[in-house]
Amino acid sequence: MTDNPNVFLLTIDALRADHLGYHGYERDTSPFLDSLADRAACFSTAISASSHTREAVPALLTGRYPDVFASQGYRCATETVADRLQVAGYTTAGFHSNPYVSRAYGFDSGFDTFDDDLHLGQNRIVALIQRALDKFLLNKGEYHARAETINERSLDWIDTVDDGPVFLWNHYMDPHGPYNPPDGYSYADNEISNSQAHDLYQTVINRPGEVTEEERQLLLDCYDGEICYLDEQLRKFFDELEERELLRDSLVIITADHGEAFGEHGFFTHPRQLHEHLIHVPLLISPPVGEEMSDQDGPVSSLDLVPSILDSADLASTGLPGKSLLRSSDRSESSEENIVFASATGENEHEGIRRFAARGPDVKVQVERDIGSGDILHETAYEMDRYSSGRNPQDPTEIGAGEVAEKLREFSESRLRSEDRGSTEDVARANSDEIDERLEALGYK
Repeated sequence: MTDNPNVFLLTIDALRADHLGYHGYERDTSPFLDSLADRAACFSTAISASSHTREAVPALLTGRYPDVFASQGYRCATETVADRLQVAGYTTAGFHSNPYVSRAYGFDSGFDTFDDDLHLGQNRIVALIQRALDKFLLNKGEYHARAETINERSLDWIDTVDDGPVFLWNHYMDPHGPYNPPDGYSYADNEISNSQAHDLYQTVINRPGEVTEEERQLLLDCYDGEICYLDEQLRKFFDELEERELLRDSLVIITADHGEAFGEHGFFTHPRQLHEHLIHVPLLISPPVGEEMSDQDGPVSSLDLVPSILDSADLASTGLPGKSLLRSSDRSESSEENIVFASATGENEHEGIRRFAARGPDVKVQVERDIGSGDILHETAYEMDRYSSGRNPQDPTEIGAGEVAEKLREFSESRLRSEDRGSTEDVARANSDEIDERLEALGYK
């Protein structure tokens, strides 16, 4: 790799891969990303380490398994890739507006500049109250900083850096719900207001069984509109980087923290489940000019991104579970042999359960384990060529997934007893529950 390249990590909240044109979607939601897929390395089976932000983004920023953060009340429980790059001489910055990965939870670690849109300080409760004020009063229904704003803030920061490599993390909240694309981007026949988008989103969260087919289609129309808007903003961001002559010496990664559900398996939004539409995410990597990368069809994990970034800066990733995507020799000789894992801790009545999934090229196996006893409560398998219907769960041995199932049993057992999960689970969960209750009371959830 080029010595000390700039690194731009662009992550998108709640973007499922199969709603992009280059993944076969019928709508023209992503013309820029489609064009980028033609010239960047495309990883067509990228699997997120988890299905919701509180576990998925920490895995993206640290390269650690998501249960580490679940057991610590979803705080940043280990050093970030920004910590590592900062020590190596990088100037680092992060821009986003998601309170779950804000200063309130320690995710500013390693960032010289960290703009999380929480202007009232690091106290979690005060910060979350400020988000509610922004949402309901100051921004008149806007739930997050739009991609245009994130671009402006991050580009202004780039222009202040005098010398040396930079690491920039932008996390875009479009197309996270409520789905309220700017005027002119929705696929719906009629534009909906922010308040209408909010009410509809609350319906899918609180009463998913009551969602009509007409409402579901409206959700999809608005979600796709959010993607279309975001795609345009990503194009503009790339244009600005090109104008500053930064792209040629930079590693650029575009991915999502997780996907989104629209009634598949009976779920909406992104519950703590591990179905394909929740964990299959886009992943495009554009290396510096002169460096070659190839497309890959076999499964890769979001846990591979931190080792890849460290590799680009000639830093070791010893002790991390992922492998660099920049070096084919670090991966199995045949990508078809790869198996990657995902997991998520249940919530509410399922808080004592942790779900695990193993994704191979042709099959997927899912298990649920009791966190206390480690007992397997449920196990099922899917053939990926029939998965889209969501109606074909089978016994692993019946579809030739016995080896994948065995690897998943071993993996899930090892994670439940892993020492790096910490020893403050009960306290952390209680503290997390208090924050969750306040978030819900404020209308965020």
